[in-house]
Amino acid sequence: MAARSRWIRISIAAIFAAILYLPGLGRPALWEPDEGRYAEIAREMAISGDLITPRDDYIRYFEKPPLVYWMEAAAIRVFGPTEFAVRLPAALFSAGEVAVVCAIGDAMFGAAAGLLGAMAIALSPLVFAFARFATLDPALSFFLTAAIGCFFAASRAQTFGAGTGRRWMLLASAMLALGTLCKGPVALVLGGAIALVWMLVDHRARELWRIPFFSCVAVYLAIAGPWFALAEHRNPGFLRFFFVHEHFERYTQSQEHGWGPWFFIPIVIGGAWPWLYFAVVGWIEVLRLPEAERPWMFSWVKLLATWFAVIVVFFSIPRSKLGSYILPALPPIAILAGYGLARIPVSARDRMRVQWMRTTMRNFFAINLGAAAAACAVFAIIAHRLPHGLALDGMIIAALIAAGAAGAYALARSETRDQFAIVPVAVAMILVMGVAEHARGEAEPTVSYRGLARTITPYLTPGCLLGSFRHYTQALPFYTGTRERPIEYWGELAEFADPGLERDAFIGSAARFSQLWSSRCFVLVADKKDMPAILKTLPPDPKPIVIACEGKKLALYNGPPREGLPADCAPPVTSPSNARPD
Repeated sequence: MAARSRWIRISIAAIFAAILYLPGLGRPALWEPDEGRYAEIAREMAISGDLITPRDDYIRYFEKPPLVYWMEAAAIRVFGPTEFAVRLPAALFSAGEVAVVCAIGDAMFGAAAGLLGAMAIALSPLVFAFARFATLDPALSFFLTAAIGCFFAASRAQTFGAGTGRRWMLLASAMLALGTLCKGPVALVLGGAIALVWMLVDHRARELWRIPFFSCVAVYLAIAGPWFALAEHRNPGFLRFFFVHEHFERYTQSQEHGWGPWFFIPIVIGGAWPWLYFAVVGWIEVLRLPEAERPWMFSWVKLLATWFAVIVVFFSIPRSKLGSYILPALPPIAILAGYGLARIPVSARDRMRVQWMRTTMRNFFAINLGAAAAACAVFAIIAHRLPHGLALDGMIIAALIAAGAAGAYALARSETRDQFAIVPVAVAMILVMGVAEHARGEAEPTVSYRGLARTITPYLTPGCLLGSFRHYTQALPFYTGTRERPIEYWGELAEFADPGLERDAFIGSAARFSQLWSSRCFVLVADKKDMPAILKTLPPDPKPIVIACEGKKLALYNGPPREGLPADCAPPVTSPSNARPD
């Protein structure tokens, strides 16, 4: 009966997350560059049926393994090439992670802590944002969380190499293998490091020899190995490119997205707030436990702390950083927050505990009120630099979080309703998610080009070329169904390109661009700031006309004008500006 009720709670957590993440999933346009890139790779995989070699703009692209592409391609087969289809895997993986957090919290600290921990991870701003974003990190986070949960279950069984413990270890290996197929060997490195460091910190080093390493390696290779072997067979040199260039060299040498070691501090605080506060409460509550309960509770808290610290330290070492990298570090915060939240209800007979919890909630309100005031002041100052309405959305979000904290404090002061103190915070965060989606819409014109792509698609008749000047706009092939040829730009697409087979996908010189413009139907997408360089490159005829614009992009056409040219774009280019350089 207990097992059945646990599965019911886990199912409730997953359903709650799905209700948060799925509605309106396909409404926003694909953001540049990541969403456009992964959507197009999946679309081409769905069209070609080639599940071994990922291609972006029909050029081999081996930066990441294919598991998420496979799922996106399957969704495209079912739902068509839509934003909903390419975002669906991220939403499902995120909902799955909420369920796994519920299971781990339940096993560590009890049913209430499990459900509250699931609520905390589901309503964490960073998790919500990437649950509705077509990228690979939610999948990695899910499989790594599941692997650590399996390892935790094996450690509780105290029989790593036999019976239940052995089965949990083999399942953990399977989860790490699937994580490797999502984003590479980082899944194995992080999972192994967390397990090893925790066993050393918790004085369990003698138990290492009990782990069935050979069986775990066999399971890992059986799942992850076939694709790597097939990819190398079909694309000689892939393994060296993938493991040496894309992982080792990028980790140790890359300056892309360069940030200092402090980068993840604000990401963790903002991405896990307000639940980070209750994780600290949970830690303090463990310290207040009776001596008889402390040893095993300390052990689990050490595992959570190790889990968080290993991921943050690992991703803080290289200069190349993105906020999504820290997603796998949020589950331990949520689990400990679930325990802290579960300890909020107090008994009127324990006056010291009543005072402690009231002080805790008062401090929570004060922190949020101060942060909201500061955030509103900052947004007011920088409002003129942000897209229309974005500053107001930020102020509303800050005010909602402060209001939720005020409601929590008010209920915590009532001895008859203190068990409902967290409800205002949860409601406030749900409203925050809605405002955040509205803010995403406000920012869309600066980071997405769906409208531009839809306008130029009718111009792309058979034989017409689609080019992008000194840049590659990732989502254009997805939206137009037409190959995009970068002009005087190679970028990441050229890293594994074969000079004899795939270099024709690039227009490498101004002379070649000018010749194609004169001889072929041509639609060119470019940044507005590049117009002077484009006009110096193009011949006097045919004259380019502006057929679409969105954000910082313009679309130029070398054919006869059509009806319905955009009135709000730059005027048609005239011949005096079209002189070629000497």
